[in-house]
Amino acid sequence: MTTDCWRLDSFAQTLVLAATDARLPEVVYWGAPLPKATDLAPIARAHAMDRTGGMLDANAPLSICPEADRSFPGQPGLSLRDAEGRLLRPRLRLVEVEAERDRLVVHCADADLGLRYAARFEIDPDTHVLGLSASVESDAPVIIDWLAAPVLPGPQLSDEMIDMAGRWIGEFRPQRTPWSSGIRLRESRTGRSGHEHFPGLIVPGRGTTNTQGEAWAFHYGWSGGHRMVAEELPDGRRQIQFGHASATELAPVTRAATAQLLASYSRAGLNGCAIAFQRHIRDRVVTWPDPDRPRPVHYNCWEAIYFDHDVEDLKAIADRAAALGAERFVLDDGWFGRRDDDTSSLGDWWIDDRKYPDGLGPLVEHVHGLNMTFGIWFEPEMINADSDTHRARPDWAMGPRDQIEGRQQLVLDLTREEVRDYLFDRIGAVLRDHPIDYIKWDHNRLLPYPEAEQTRGIYDLLDRLRAAHPMVEIESCASGGGRIDAGILSRTQRVWLSDSNDAVERLRMQHEAALFLPAAITGSHVGPRRAHTSGRVHDIRFRAWVAAQRHMGFEMDPRELTEEEAQVLTRVTAWWKNNRDWTMRADIHRLDSADGAVIAEAQMAPDGGRFVVFAGYAESAAQILPRPLRLTGLDPEASYRVALVNPEDLGVLSRGPLALKDGALDLPGGYLMSHGLHLPSAFPDTMWVLEGTRL
Repeated sequence: MTTDCWRLDSFAQTLVLAATDARLPEVVYWGAPLPKATDLAPIARAHAMDRTGGMLDANAPLSICPEADRSFPGQPGLSLRDAEGRLLRPRLRLVEVEAERDRLVVHCADADLGLRYAARFEIDPDTHVLGLSASVESDAPVIIDWLAAPVLPGPQLSDEMIDMAGRWIGEFRPQRTPWSSGIRLRESRTGRSGHEHFPGLIVPGRGTTNTQGEAWAFHYGWSGGHRMVAEELPDGRRQIQFGHASATELAPVTRAATAQLLASYSRAGLNGCAIAFQRHIRDRVVTWPDPDRPRPVHYNCWEAIYFDHDVEDLKAIADRAAALGAERFVLDDGWFGRRDDDTSSLGDWWIDDRKYPDGLGPLVEHVHGLNMTFGIWFEPEMINADSDTHRARPDWAMGPRDQIEGRQQLVLDLTREEVRDYLFDRIGAVLRDHPIDYIKWDHNRLLPYPEAEQTRGIYDLLDRLRAAHPMVEIESCASGGGRIDAGILSRTQRVWLSDSNDAVERLRMQHEAALFLPAAITGSHVGPRRAHTSGRVHDIRFRAWVAAQRHMGFEMDPRELTEEEAQVLTRVTAWWKNNRDWTMRADIHRLDSADGAVIAEAQMAPDGGRFVVFAGYAESAAQILPRPLRLTGLDPEASYRVALVNPEDLGVLSRGPLALKDGALDLPGGYLMSHGLHLPSAFPDTMWVLEGTRL
């Protein structure tokens, strides 16, 4: 029996593959870094498990693509049929492994079926993120029912898994599911990543918190719907699989591939995985038109005017937004066709001459005169039946004629080249004729059925537009957070986390989304005084500081602000601008708060020399006084000067001689992490902001 081994390493983790007798390799180790000189053969031997009564005479391998024909008792990694629909059971044999320092490519084949399989593993030495993908090629066309990215083992000393559920205006809601015998299967079949099924998973070790313990995390980079399998086999082994939603390759193919599965291991709690993903998304996945340009403060007019466009009103709103500190003005839905509500004109991407008799030019010029850039909204993938485009080309709509519409919308069939060409020409004309540097790209309805080729169509359209207009940034919006994943982020520079601008909801969502997303790409806006999605009223101080946690913007009618509110918003915006050079590159550390009412994080500069803490009171505390808030990520031997950024927000509840109220404190990092800071008493819907500098 011959065993070959390979390894990939970063400062944070080691992955070891082993193959016996030219069979498919298994991941025999994934965890804390192993010494460089480790002999891997004993690890491969030690990986083998015992057998007992009632079992087969050998344990079927939990390989990188578990095979049904090897008596594997769980979900196989590949399920396919021939073009006539007959089930195929591949028996893959190892052909070769391309091994480089940070990359492995495993080639396997089934000569009898004319099938070839490749698994790619790479590790980023700086972000400490693994990237895994798989592909199959066949001499004859085959129907792919399921293809998993290379399969990873689930940890044994773990009691639960964490994934994200959600809904419109309620995204990123963590669910904790105990491990048990059988499958935890989640599948997004709406044709996009989905509010309901963010394509991520975190498996914490026993006792893991945000700041300590082991964790394993996954993020599948595909925008067309995914499938996740977390399975505990009858013998106790665990496997984790990610791939496209099953049966979304609707035609026989000779080649198929997964998207890239991002994976990370941490010995520093959930934050270790979160920071690895934040850095990888920001520095490796997203491509910036101008990486040196500061992230601009947005103004979006949607919740100010909806479909009621009037050029003079918009100019007045732009004047007010610029005075508050906005640097980009985004014209939202309603500027095109005959778009007076959401029932018509999608697909008619030409300027409405009733609302803009002189075109967009006068508004764009006015905005530029205020030293703001100009952005615009599109929803290119959808069409209304009540549109000139649909009346001319009803065959461009995807799905049956009697389908259920969503928001009076149909989906354009982007598998058709002529549809993509039409959209490229119409969107390109608007970008060519106006100095526009930003697109808010919306996607508001579900597909009539999931199809992988539709996703490849939108990727192709985005790639063409970016090549033709390389300095235009694009935001991914899908009724808020319905399409957020590494696949769409490789083509966009911002995500709209939620259509909810309710500050309490945003505080929670931003906290949970930080497990996967960096601040620089996460849009967060100061909404109206009375939130349009919840009806709740929040003080401008709270709304402003919640938005300042991420890529900041405004989305209300700024003419509603009192003078005091305008002063508060201007002050917070100025603070954000003065600090964005480092906060937009900071690591977001979620803090373990001893007070369940407090949602808190620390944003740490890349060099560790400064940080900012945001501590939001989402509800009334159970006890009379605030519990100390412990920080993390500091040097225990260093001293830090910590100061309250917003002492002007102190209210009537804070009556005692609290040290932070009197000015800056110089405290050891060890104290800040083991004891923590006493914060002022405050009502719910209050945010305390602390700045820290290493001395």
